[in-house]
Amino acid sequence: MAYGLRVLNKLAASETLDRFGLRKFAERAVHGTTKTSFQAIGAAQRTFTKVSGHAQGDRPAAAQPSGVFDLTPTEDQQMMVEVISEFAAEVLRPGAEQAEHADDTPKEVLAQTAEFGLSLINIPESLGGLAEERSAVTGVLVAEALAHGDMGQAVACLAPSAVATAISLWGTEGQQQTYLPPFTEGDVPAAALVVAEPVPMFDPLTLGTVARRTDGGYVLNGLKSGAVRGAEAELLVVAADVEGRGPSMVIVEANTDGVAVAADPGMGLRAAGLSRIQLTDVRVGEDAILGSPEDYRTMIRLSRLAWAGLALGTAKSVLEYVKEYVVTREAFGEPIAYRQAVAFTVADMAIELEGMRLVTLKAASRAERGSDFARETALARRLATEYGMKIGTDGVQMLGGHGFVKEHPVERWYRDLRAVGVMEGAVLI
Repeated sequence: MAYGLRVLNKLAASETLDRFGLRKFAERAVHGTTKTSFQAIGAAQRTFTKVSGHAQGDRPAAAQPSGVFDLTPTEDQQMMVEVISEFAAEVLRPGAEQAEHADDTPKEVLAQTAEFGLSLINIPESLGGLAEERSAVTGVLVAEALAHGDMGQAVACLAPSAVATAISLWGTEGQQQTYLPPFTEGDVPAAALVVAEPVPMFDPLTLGTVARRTDGGYVLNGLKSGAVRGAEAELLVVAADVEGRGPSMVIVEANTDGVAVAADPGMGLRAAGLSRIQLTDVRVGEDAILGSPEDYRTMIRLSRLAWAGLALGTAKSVLEYVKEYVVTREAFGEPIAYRQAVAFTVADMAIELEGMRLVTLKAASRAERGSDFARETALARRLATEYGMKIGTDGVQMLGGHGFVKEHPVERWYRDLRAVGVMEGAVLI
C-alpha cells in the first residue's frame, strides 16, 4: 500500500490524535542532572540483541525516472503532507512556546509521531517499514510540513527517523536485523545521528572524534555536539575519523561504558533538547562501522537537504505571518502593506522562498533517482542558509518592535532559521 494511505490509516487508529490532547509540561525539569556537567545517559536502558551478518542488507529501490521534470507531489505524497500538516498545525504550533521554555519536546508528541509511522518512511517493506522505493522528495516534504508547525519539535520528531534511515540505506544485514526491529514494532528508541563538534568553522570531513583500531574493534574518543534529545538517547550513529578508513559513521549503543552527556542549549531549536556527547575510550566492535566513507559523504548531503526542507517550512511560516500582519497593522490611517517598501520586501520574501524550494526539491529528486546530486545539494544549502536567514531577518523587521518580543513567534522562527547553515547531521531524508 502507498505511503500516504498507510500513514493515514495509522493516524486514524490513534486515539490520542483524535483529540490532539497534550498535558501541561511547563514545569518539567529541564535535562535534570545534565545541566552542569557530563553524566552517564540515564535513560539508555534498552539492550539490542545482536544479530551477525556481514552481507549487504535490504535497500529501498531507486525511483524510476518519468522523463518529465515535474515536482508536483504525487497523490500519495499529497495525502501524507496533509496528514502531517494537520498534526503540525494542531499539535506542534500551539505547543511551540511551552516546548521551547522546557528545552524539550513532550513525550506525547513523540509518541504520536511513532503511531503514524514517521520513522518508517525510508525502511524497506521487507524489514517492516513503508518504503517501496527511495523517496527523498517525500522526506523533504515531510520535513517542510513539520517545520511549518515548529522547527525545534520537528527536529526532535525526525531524529529517530534519521538513524533508522541511515541503517536502512547503508546497514549490513546484521545491523538491520539488530537495530531496526524496535523502530518497526512501535517501541521507537530515542536515537540521534550525531555529526557536529563544538569547534569553530566545523567541517564534517575533518573530524576531531577518532576511532583507533584495537583487537576485535575500535576505541572511540571525542566530543560531539548537537545531539538531539541526547540525555535520553538509547542509540547513536556517530561521525568519527576511523583509522584506516577516514570519516565514517559508527553505531554506538548509548549504554556503552564511556558515553556521557551534558546539555547543549543554543539560541534556536530549543525544543530539540540538544546535548553534547563525550566519548571516552568507548569500545565498539568491527560490526559497528556503518557504510563506507562514500556513504558518509552521501549522508552529509542528505542531511543538508533535510535541513533545507526544515528551512522551507519555517520560512513559509514567517511569510504567512508577515503577510497577515502588514495588511492588518495600520499606521497613519492605512495598512502598512500600502507602503511600497513594505510590499516589495514581502514580495522578495516570497520570491526567495520559491527559489529555495525549487532547488531543494530538484536536489531531492536527483537523490531519489540515484543520480549525482552534490551540486544541487550545495546550491540548496547555500540558498536555504542565505535566504532562510534573510526571510527571518525581514520578518522581524516587518513587525518592527513587535518582531523583537516573544509575543509574536517570528523571533523564534528567526532564531531557528539561523541553525540551518551551521547544523550537520541530526536529520536525514
